[in-house]
Amino acid sequence: MPWHLLVTPPLPGATNMAIDEALLLQARETGQGTIRIYTWARPTISLGRHQVGRDIWDLERCRERGVDVVRRLTGGRAILHHQELTYAVAAPVVEGRGLRDDYGAIASLLAHTLHQLGIGATAATPAGRMPIPAAAPCFELPARDELVVDGRKLVASAQLREDGAYLQHGSLLNHDNQGWLAELATIPMPTTAAATVVGLTGRELTADAWAATMRDAVREVWQADIVPVHVDACVPPGTLASLTERYLDPAWTWRR
Repeated sequence: MPWHLLVTPPLPGATNMAIDEALLLQARETGQGTIRIYTWARPTISLGRHQVGRDIWDLERCRERGVDVVRRLTGGRAILHHQELTYAVAAPVVEGRGLRDDYGAIASLLAHTLHQLGIGATAATPAGRMPIPAAAPCFELPARDELVVDGRKLVASAQLREDGAYLQHGSLLNHDNQGWLAELATIPMPTTAAATVVGLTGRELTADAWAATMRDAVREVWQADIVPVHVDACVPPGTLASLTERYLDPAWTWRR
């Protein structure tokens, strides 16, 4: 079965998260693997599944700045999705392959893709264990196999494995707006300068251009076929509407 490549237009945060969950369900039920590239209709903070969020964010200030807040199905730390590109990979778990295997395979694919775009990113190898998610921003520190340039994180990623399938999210910054997180938080929050596509190449990367390069990389690095698909082929409208309600529900967003 060839991989699917899905590119979607800018969408609200809840819709983006619902589509990714639908892709995870499809991978579990049919064995279909999908790579999705997308952006966000409004600046949006996404919180990791297990990250503390309650009382951390000034929601009135978020509303004034036009910033939404959603909680991802995957783990990790808070990311501001604004002037960046997000990828998702949903696929069945292959027997004998663990999280590190799939995480590393995706890192190799991303590194090859970025190299083709003129960016020499490498996989991070931090010493020691990463701190617990707490309330800190995702781009503060690179985890193993996240992509860095000169020690600065360029691609932040997190993976969920559940019931025979996995979903991995990641963010590639065109511009570094992650400092907004400290401005919107109710507690002191560290800020770290992240690597950006514009800072490294002098130009923004579009979702279509990244997807086209990723398609070639899947064929070259993974030696696999990949075909473009429309969202309707992956996510029935009724399923999308039902899943979106979850990500609009404050009980999910502020569950911790």
